Amino acid sequence: MGLYDDITAGWKEAMKARDPKKDALASIRTEVKNKVINARTDGGGDISPPDALVLEVLNKMAKQRKESIGEYERGGRADLVAQEAFELAVIESFLPQKLGDDEIAAIVKAVIAETGAASMRDMGKVMKAVMVRVAGRADGGAVQTAVKAALA
Repeated sequence: MGLYDDITAGWKEAMKARDPKKDALASIRTEVKNKVINARTDGGGDISPPDALVLEVLNKMAKQRKESIGEYERGGRADLVAQEAFELAVIESFLPQKLGDDEIAAIVKAVIAETGAASMRDMGKVMKAVMVRVAGRADGGAVQTAVKAALA
């Protein structure tokens, strides 16, 4: 069962239980469906989207919620902050556990050893390889910081 199927099952359960999570889950399903429709080129049927696509959508939605929370806090809108925080918690429940700085540094060192990177000129090559390995489990900024520290 894929990630999208888990989200759909959670949405169905929330609908039956009249759980407030149903709105956040419906929003996630809609975003994923829109992404699939926009990416579709073969006119294929109603198949479950790959987990990588779902993770991409979830990460984008989480980032949007975090930005919205910051804006609402600056605007003094505690009611909207609470709503966005609730939706963020639902979204993050489907995201994989984020890697710590030590784990990122270990991956960076392994990639540097594999690629033979020696200077900052190789940063792009290292970043590309590391981002493929961490795939949604680490923030690009944290990876960039670790790569700069390792290559400096």
